[in-house]
Amino acid sequence: MDNWKPKTKLVHSGVKRSQYSELSEAIFLTQGFAYDSAEQAEARFIESGQDEYIYARYGNPTVRMFEERIAALEGAEDAFATASGMAAVSGALFSKLRAGDHVVSAKALFGSCLFVLEDILQRWGIEVTFVEGTDLAAWRAAMRPNTKVAFLEALSNPTLEVIDIKGVSDIAHEAGATVVVDNVFATPVFQRSLELGADVVIYSATKHIDGQGRCLGGVVLGTKEFIRKTFEPFNKHTGPAMSPFTAWVMLKGLETIVLRCEAQATTCESLVDALSGHAKLERLIYPFAPDHPQLGLAKRQMTQGGTVVTLVLKDGKDAAFRFINALNIITISNNLGDAKSIITHPSTTTHQRLTADQRTALGISDGLVRISIGLEDAGDLLDDITQALEKA
Repeated sequence: MDNWKPKTKLVHSGVKRSQYSELSEAIFLTQGFAYDSAEQAEARFIESGQDEYIYARYGNPTVRMFEERIAALEGAEDAFATASGMAAVSGALFSKLRAGDHVVSAKALFGSCLFVLEDILQRWGIEVTFVEGTDLAAWRAAMRPNTKVAFLEALSNPTLEVIDIKGVSDIAHEAGATVVVDNVFATPVFQRSLELGADVVIYSATKHIDGQGRCLGGVVLGTKEFIRKTFEPFNKHTGPAMSPFTAWVMLKGLETIVLRCEAQATTCESLVDALSGHAKLERLIYPFAPDHPQLGLAKRQMTQGGTVVTLVLKDGKDAAFRFINALNIITISNNLGDAKSIITHPSTTTHQRLTADQRTALGISDGLVRISIGLEDAGDLLDDITQALEKA
């Protein structure tokens, strides 16, 4: 299996067949598991072996298939699935930290991640220093003897900054810190952050892994040591387990994730080419756009530029709202990575709890909109965006 290409791994990795030899993965909808004897139950609670389960909060055969398949794609030793992407983020941080520890984080983050770092962690006596993610000197200057975690989004939400993962990892490891990367926007198709130096990679499986807007889910990937001895004890006792049905949906999503993401990114690239320099736009942001400030880094780290493009309209919120409301194909929602194209106005939705000054510091202006490109025809999407820009 190690020599298989990603598309093959995504169809065949982690399959566990029952005595019925089903072709499609089975959904094991059970919360508990039976034992042949009291001695067997005792032994399993001491140490569970391969394909031995205790309780669905700890593990489940369908969930394990998903974990093994995404680990094979990512090149990770192990993985643990969670109920949502934010459960994955929170668990990866909480399981590693305690009062008195210090975290260095990129300041450009998803709104819920900012809440965890700014509010919850600091409420628990964990200090957090935010830095400009693209400035390696700032990362180095922020490190302390008690720094335990460096946290970042591979591509920031929604401004699509590209962070040098190897550079940050080298600095963090020198200080003895663990590097945790939220790789959602880069996707497991276009970037392998573990190979770039990250220790732990997080995905909201809700996004590209599901890919069709059906289920919430998350997954944390890393070494077997981290997953089983640090993350698993915390997660199985605090409870944010992925359901077997959700795991089955995610398995089906993984079978087509390469096909979907490559098609979405190709459409993104064509839209970027067509819309660059449009009179109604103050700026267009895409990691592979010729004017992106980290273009060289993006091309070194990623195989394609991703499935999200950010537009900044002239004339602010009013123009952005007119543009959004004039769209016919692209749907207003706050998800991404879906088969349907989706548009979001971050300053009034995902990042609305931030102050105006905080949003300005992050580059989230009132005219900024984030578009997650779906699987529609590229020409239809361009026509839809173009006619809506004329009404902005």
